Amino acid sequence: MSILYTPATLGQIVLQNHIVMAPMTRSRATGNNPNALMADYYAQRSTAGLIITEGTSSSPNGLGYPRIPGIFSKTQIEGWKSITEVVHGEGGKIFLQIMHCGRIAHPLNMPAGARMIAPSAVAAAGEMYTDAEGLKPFPLPEAMTLEDISAAVAEYAQAASNAVAAGFDGIELHSANGYLLEQFIRPTSNLRTDSYGGSIENRARFVLEVVDAVNEAIGRERVGIRLSPFGVFNDMPLYDNMEEEYTWLARQLNLKALAYIHLVDHSSMGAPLVPDSIKETFRKEFNGALIFSGGYDPERAENDLAAGKCDLIAFGRAFIANPDLVERWKTGAALNSPDMDTFYSPGPKGYTDYPALHE
Repeated sequence: MSILYTPATLGQIVLQNHIVMAPMTRSRATGNNPNALMADYYAQRSTAGLIITEGTSSSPNGLGYPRIPGIFSKTQIEGWKSITEVVHGEGGKIFLQIMHCGRIAHPLNMPAGARMIAPSAVAAAGEMYTDAEGLKPFPLPEAMTLEDISAAVAEYAQAASNAVAAGFDGIELHSANGYLLEQFIRPTSNLRTDSYGGSIENRARFVLEVVDAVNEAIGRERVGIRLSPFGVFNDMPLYDNMEEEYTWLARQLNLKALAYIHLVDHSSMGAPLVPDSIKETFRKEFNGALIFSGGYDPERAENDLAAGKCDLIAFGRAFIANPDLVERWKTGAALNSPDMDTFYSPGPKGYTDYPALHE
């Protein structure tokens, strides 16, 4: 019997299968507000055991990309409420991914008065797309003061509370792929000399403070975190001691008793290989659920689940083009191919118009 399609548990939540829809930025939140188009998109994909939403900002300061949603205003809470209601109505479960972009941003994508902040005043290599002026180099961010750090921790906690008010089953902290939380962890983007810089104990302090604040706000059984050890996306180069430091972090997160850790492996897309040893370390050191993601097909997912390497498997691009992905895999039906040109464009094209099998 295939494990992939059988019910799973995540803390006290029962999922209809072991399939997770991975968080994917789709840039359809015009004005940074969740909307009816997004509700259609998530409803179409609600046969996943768990949906993790696109990265959603806890603050105006965290809105790095064009048209990404927030969870800091009443309008945004109401917009998300209409999405969680329709997903729950279809029998699905949904977590909100909270993402503060930090230095991976551009002022042209941010509302008036927002500030581009990061652990240190170190610009990321590369460019950011803006609707106003196309591709622009990443600007130099402001180094966060201690007051900025305290404010950001409070914003994460408030965002988590807002997510529960909007009907989400839980939240995922985005501490991967070069965004604010990971910017603190990595020694190449964190050059601080105070209690938030230097040793891994100091560089991870902000992340662990955010975890504590969110746990207190909504309960640890509703909280997961996404990590990308050996990831290089958004100018996060590899460094010595990475495996040792992420092993330390795994132990610290285990003490926080989170619902899950979501490990990202982008080696299928050309990133450096994530060693099996680090995945095995997280399995050994962390007692909560472990979600793996990165280039999986059903057969490889089945093998890893059967071997006990992880508890759930997240799939990304396959869900973009196949709203009924679970049914297609179950029945052996052909998959639609994703149109990369419309991954981040506004409007329904390449978003809610992929045909389901019955169509």
